[in-house]
Amino acid sequence: MSGLPTYASPGQRVWYYSFRVICGLIFFFLIAPILVIIPLSFNAENFFTFTPEMLALDPAGFSTKHYEDFFSNSDWQLALRNSLKIAPVATIISVSLGTLAAIGLSQSHVPFRRAIMAILISPMIVPLIISATGMYFFYSNPYIPIPFYGKVELPFTLTGTYIGVVLAHAALGIPFVIITVTATLVGFDNSLTRAAANMGAGPVTTFFRIQMPLILPGVVSGGLFAFITSFDEVVVVLFVGSAGQKTLPWQMFTGLREQISPTILAVATILIGISILLLIVLEVLRRRSERLRGMSPS
Repeated sequence: MSGLPTYASPGQRVWYYSFRVICGLIFFFLIAPILVIIPLSFNAENFFTFTPEMLALDPAGFSTKHYEDFFSNSDWQLALRNSLKIAPVATIISVSLGTLAAIGLSQSHVPFRRAIMAILISPMIVPLIISATGMYFFYSNPYIPIPFYGKVELPFTLTGTYIGVVLAHAALGIPFVIITVTATLVGFDNSLTRAAANMGAGPVTTFFRIQMPLILPGVVSGGLFAFITSFDEVVVVLFVGSAGQKTLPWQMFTGLREQISPTILAVATILIGISILLLIVLEVLRRRSERLRGMSPS
């Protein structure tokens, strides 16, 4: 009974085991859909249910034809290419702006930094449908109001363009970068930057040679979260994108509404594998960050 003291009361013993049972049930509730999707993606039939052959573990009931359809179907490949075009660029913008914002807001002399932080992370709090609606009306309006000047007409709109989708996804990813980088900066020793300045290093040199290596795990973690957010997002792209910017989640959403195809399960399984790999990378970066700050990885 490791973890439970020998002098624990009966109530503490009951809570000790009850807590673990509750956590196990919650974990099963979260993981059960994944355990169902993965074997169904290898169904030899065009069904979303387990066939008698699959239940009997007959090799004839399993097939990789849905994966072959994903890699050979032009619609799925177009959606995949769009996702791979949009997500990396949105991640770069999110990491660049989010890191600078986190470093600036970590300075105690910045006025109203709590209010600014609340505004910057608001895309995480505001319902996504509201953000998508606001972005749509902002993008489709060719007039930009300028205080004390009036309205300026833009020669273009951002709706239905790759730039519009990238900027929208970048806005959704910036809060994740700000939060992870801010958490990394909590244990940062500011005397290092002051020492570098005393040695004649400029702000840019100090940032890339001193500060950046120490906060890099937080920056990469925020970038991974931003990438996942962009790669998995469907609501905003439905509002501000067009058929030419159809991403992988959009194609999955369309497939569920218009043509029920088990290829969706194959795509979902691939995305699950990618998510697991990214979570492993995040855990490795978390342990590295804690080692750099002299903390126990546990």
